[in-house]
Amino acid sequence: MILYIAEKPSLGRALAEVLPKPHQKGDGFIRVGNGDVVSWCIGHLLEQAQPDAYDPAFKQWRLEHLPIIPREWKLEAKPKTRSQLTVLKKLLKQANDIVHVGDPDREGQLLVDEVISFCGVSAARREKVQRCLISDLNPAAVRKALAALRPNRDFVPLSVSALARSRADWLYGINMSRLCTIQGQKMGYQGVLSVGRVQTPLLGLVVRRDQDIGSFTVKPYYEVQALLQTDDGERFKAKWQPSDACQPWQDEEGRVLSRALAENVIKRIQGQSGRVVGAERKQRRQAPPLPYNLSTLQIDAARRFGLSAKQVLDVCQTLYERHKLITYPRSDCRYLPEDHYHQAAAVTGALAQTCPELAPAVAEAKLSLRSKAWNDKKVEAHHAIIPTARAMDGGKLSGAEQNVYQLIARQYLVQFYPPWEYADKQLDVDIAGGRFIARSRQQMKQGWKALFAQPGKKEDEDPELQPTLPTLAVGDALLCLEGELLDKLTQPPKHFTDATLLAAMTNIARYVTDGELKKILRDTDGLGTEATRAGIIELLFNRGFLKREGKQIRATEAGTKLIASLPESATTPDMTARWEAVLDAISRKQAGYQDFMAELEASLPVLISQVDPAAFRGLEGGGKPKNFRKRKPRKTAASAGAKAKMR
Repeated sequence: MILYIAEKPSLGRALAEVLPKPHQKGDGFIRVGNGDVVSWCIGHLLEQAQPDAYDPAFKQWRLEHLPIIPREWKLEAKPKTRSQLTVLKKLLKQANDIVHVGDPDREGQLLVDEVISFCGVSAARREKVQRCLISDLNPAAVRKALAALRPNRDFVPLSVSALARSRADWLYGINMSRLCTIQGQKMGYQGVLSVGRVQTPLLGLVVRRDQDIGSFTVKPYYEVQALLQTDDGERFKAKWQPSDACQPWQDEEGRVLSRALAENVIKRIQGQSGRVVGAERKQRRQAPPLPYNLSTLQIDAARRFGLSAKQVLDVCQTLYERHKLITYPRSDCRYLPEDHYHQAAAVTGALAQTCPELAPAVAEAKLSLRSKAWNDKKVEAHHAIIPTARAMDGGKLSGAEQNVYQLIARQYLVQFYPPWEYADKQLDVDIAGGRFIARSRQQMKQGWKALFAQPGKKEDEDPELQPTLPTLAVGDALLCLEGELLDKLTQPPKHFTDATLLAAMTNIARYVTDGELKKILRDTDGLGTEATRAGIIELLFNRGFLKREGKQIRATEAGTKLIASLPESATTPDMTARWEAVLDAISRKQAGYQDFMAELEASLPVLISQVDPAAFRGLEGGGKPKNFRKRKPRKTAASAGAKAKMR
C-alpha cells in the first residue's frame, strides 16, 4: 500500500477526497478504495527532549549546569498527540511506499521527515519517499499536486535547515532562559524570564523605541514658503532649500533651528523677483502591488481592521482549511507560478460570487493583462496567498473572515488592472540667491488604484505635493508676493502598533547595526518567519513582557529589565539575522549544519558570562501567575519554564 502522511487532519481529508472510493475511516487514518491509506500528523508530533532527558540532575535549574549542550540529540513524543504517533508507526511498518505531504515550507518538511526517521523507517525506504506539495485544498489543485510528485530527497537541505533552527533555538533558549530566570528569582521575580533568538530582539525593538520616546526632547524648527506669481497671474508656493552655508544652524536631518535665519530669508525675498532655474516633468507608471504573503497581509489587516497578527493567521487557517477559499496562508512568497495564470477566469469568477462587493471590479478586470506576479523563477516551495476557484455565500463568513478574504481577493484582482499613471512636476526657483522648490503630482490614469479608492477619503500622499503647477520654462520670471514662516516642532518616534511591529520584523535590515549584514538583509530575511511571527508576538504578551495601551504596544517593567540584563548582541536583530542568513544558506546547500552548530556552542559561555544579574532589581513579587500559591522559586521556574517556547 501507499501511505500518504499529511501535516494535519484537514490536509489529510482533502487528500483522501480525490483518491479512490469507498473510504473507510479508522482511528487517525482513512483507508481509500484501492487499499492505500491517508494519515496525518497534528503539527509537530515530536519535540526536542527537555534537559532532564539527558541528565536527571538538569530537572533542577542551577547555574553550575550551564551551558547545557547535548552530545547526542533526543526527540520525544508530545504527550497530547502520542496516540497519533503510534498510529503512524504501525502504518509505516505496513507501507510499501510513502508519500510526504507536509506543508510546503521548512517546518512542514521537517515535521514529517522526523516522524519517518523516529519510527525506524530504514535508510533504503527513506530514499524512496516521494514529496507532494499542496498549497490549495480544492480537489483540482490536490489532483494536480499528486500528479507532480518529486523525490523527497530533493528537500533534504530544507529539512536540515529546519533541524538546525530547532536545535539552535533549544540551545540558546534553554540556557539563556534558565540563567535569566534563576537570576531574576534571586531578586524576587516569580515568573519565567525567557530568552530566544527572535523573541528577545523583538522585545529589544520595543524597549528601545519606548526609551527613545521617553528621552525625546521636543525642539522647534522653521521652514519658509514663498508665495509666487507668474506674469499671467497664476500663483503657487515653493519651499526654501537651505544652502550649505546654513549648516551651522541645522540639525542632522537638515532642519533649520534658527528662527532668526528663517526670518532673514523672508525679509530678503519679500517683493523680490524670481527666476525659474529648473523645470522638469516626468510621466510615471506604477505597476499593481504584488499578491500577499502572510506578513504583508497581516500588516494591511492590522492597519485597516485592527486585527493582531495571530488573529489574521487564525482567520487565514479557517479560510484555507475549513472553507477552502484561499491557498496555503503561511507563505513568504509574493509571486505565482506561470501556469496558474490560466486559472484567472475561474478564480475571479469565484471571488465575485463570494464577495459581491468586488463583482463590479471583476467585470472591469482585463484577464488578458499579465502582471509581473507570474514568475516561476520567484516561486519555490509555495506561492503567494490568493483566492481559490471555490465560491460560497460570503454571508456565511464571520466579519473578520469577510474582511481578510476581501483583502486577499482585491490584491489578486489588481493583477488584471493597468498601471497607475501620473505626472510628477518640479519647478526650481531662484529668489534673491536662495533656492526654492515646488512639486506637484497629477493623476493621468487611475488604473489599479480604482480598486483602492475610498469615497470622501484622500490617499496618504506627501503634504508638500500641490495639485497643479503652472506651465513654466527655465528663465521665466516670477514675483515673490510674500514669504511665510512655518513654526514646527520635532516629533518623537511613535510607539509600535501591530502593523508597525510586523513591518519592523519583515524589514529588519532597518534595525541591523552591522553595515555588511544590513546590505545582505535589505531585501531578503526578516525577524522570524511567516509562520512564527504571530506566535512570537503573542508569546511576549503572555510572558508579561509586552502590554497594549489602546493600539500602542509597549514594554512592561519586566520586559525592560530583561533587556537591560542582556548583552547588546542578544537584544538586537543582528544575531538572529545572521542565523536566518545561514539557515537559508543551509537550505540551499551553501552552508553546513556542523559549522553553524559549532559556532553557536562556542559562543554560549561568552553570552552567559555577559548577563548582568543586578539589572533584575526592582522586580520583587512580579511575574505571579493566576491562582498563585507560595512555592519554592526553583520549583516554580522548572514547572513553568520546562514547556516554554524558546524561539
